[in-house]
Amino acid sequence: MTPGESAAAPTWPAEFAARYRAAGWWRGETFGAMLRDRAAAHPKRIALTAGDRHLTYAALDEAADRMAAGLLALGIAPGDRVVVQLPNVPEFFEVIFALFRIGALPVFALPAHREAEISYFCSFTEAVAYVIPATWEGYDHRALATRVLAAAPTLRHVLVAGEPGGHTALGAVPRDPVATPPGPNPEDLAFLQLSGGSTGVPKLIPRTHDDYLYSLRGSNEICGVSADTVYLCALPAAHNFPLSSPGTLGTLYAGGRVVLSPRPDPDTAFPLIARERVTLTALVPPLALAWAEAAAGTPHDLGTLRVLQVGGAKLSREAATRLLPAFGATLQQVFGMAEGLVNYTRLDDPEELIVSTQGRPLSPDDELRIVDEEGRPVPPGAPGHLLTRGPYTIRGYWRAPEHNARAFTPDGFYRTGDLVRLTPTGHLVVTGRAKDQINRGGEKVAAEEIENHLLAHPAVHDAEVVAQPDPYLGERICAYLIARQGAELPGRAAVRAWLRARGLAEYKLPDLVRAVTAFPTTGVGKVSKRHLREPAPPGAGS
Repeated sequence: MTPGESAAAPTWPAEFAARYRAAGWWRGETFGAMLRDRAAAHPKRIALTAGDRHLTYAALDEAADRMAAGLLALGIAPGDRVVVQLPNVPEFFEVIFALFRIGALPVFALPAHREAEISYFCSFTEAVAYVIPATWEGYDHRALATRVLAAAPTLRHVLVAGEPGGHTALGAVPRDPVATPPGPNPEDLAFLQLSGGSTGVPKLIPRTHDDYLYSLRGSNEICGVSADTVYLCALPAAHNFPLSSPGTLGTLYAGGRVVLSPRPDPDTAFPLIARERVTLTALVPPLALAWAEAAAGTPHDLGTLRVLQVGGAKLSREAATRLLPAFGATLQQVFGMAEGLVNYTRLDDPEELIVSTQGRPLSPDDELRIVDEEGRPVPPGAPGHLLTRGPYTIRGYWRAPEHNARAFTPDGFYRTGDLVRLTPTGHLVVTGRAKDQINRGGEKVAAEEIENHLLAHPAVHDAEVVAQPDPYLGERICAYLIARQGAELPGRAAVRAWLRARGLAEYKLPDLVRAVTAFPTTGVGKVSKRHLREPAPPGAGS
């Protein structure tokens, strides 16, 4: 652990760490050394494909070395935090492997994040640098960075992939290494991911080299990933699902090839599958259904696709049944969380298990508890709250001791917030969520965060945000508003515009806005979000 970070990032007790090492789960590997080993073993093999650009393992390794040397020259040191907000471009991998080599910590942000989120990430992590595209999907990230730079006191560098504007061009950073830095230890933090938690601000998930690399190895074994795998990264590269399940990093670990898709839509992805002979990809349920519809009439050859993974949100039986014949590939359900636990249906599972369950745990050392509201084990097969601990499930969020006391049991089990039941085969079936969180098409949204913004509106007296079922997205965001006395509430378009102006990411904007005179309450007088989740709750307007 880097100096001062042991208290900031709770880690595994010594007896558990020793057990995981003895079992061979933790092998003393680091990401920087992993890439160097692959480059030495097969330097001319293609690691990354992006459009007409192809990077061999040797070229990616060299690019990471040169980027690391340039970042060190800028004063970025081991343990420093760097917010990385890059889309699916080769620079994403050049930067993160450079940071891995240094022992600095990437903080993974999504291209969709805006000022509210980025300012918080930079301030809370005391980031020293922020890496962005010049523009992406019509949005100018340089203007955003200028505002963030003025508000984040520790931020010294904004590095831009593309025309830098008033900042520093990322392409000007690499330099010839004078000496190879010693790099981090396997038990050190590798990066910080963002939680999809239920509280007002995202929590940061600390992942070590050893624990995350084990999740890649285990995922590769289950998913059949090898040097022959061609993985299409269609979802945003910084998401945990396409990063590690087994994702881009798992593919690179196996010596396979990663194809980067700038967008996830079928018109963009299908030609890439055909041209690059893609064998594996991962989608969220709404996107998978859109692909299935488009596949029926596509002129592109999708026949090389062997495995289609679907995760990020629950895939219903009906949707899974529609997907099975669409591609001629094996459907694999993936249910996991950036905090750790990942479950997969196996490639040789019977069809009934594939369509009706969300898989079983990756590791023999994944421990599960399914408990009732009082923390007591439920009868076999009964639904309950999922708790877990294991060799790649964190023991606490970064710099969040108060939240950790609620999110983890005294003996180290993570309270996932998922409601599940366990089948006799050991597969999990997700039955719902206990946390106040919305899963909108695979994007996890904290209701409290949106509520806090809505309460700042001059016409809003009170606000409650809930999930409502949606056949396409899985869940959509519904905001219920009570007007201040004498004020007129804004409509949906005005609410969305107002939240957008406050710097909230587009995927967090309410899909529905309803005016109410009062919120339904429970028997003890608390707001009943269960009633608000119903299609037409008491007192709801249009």
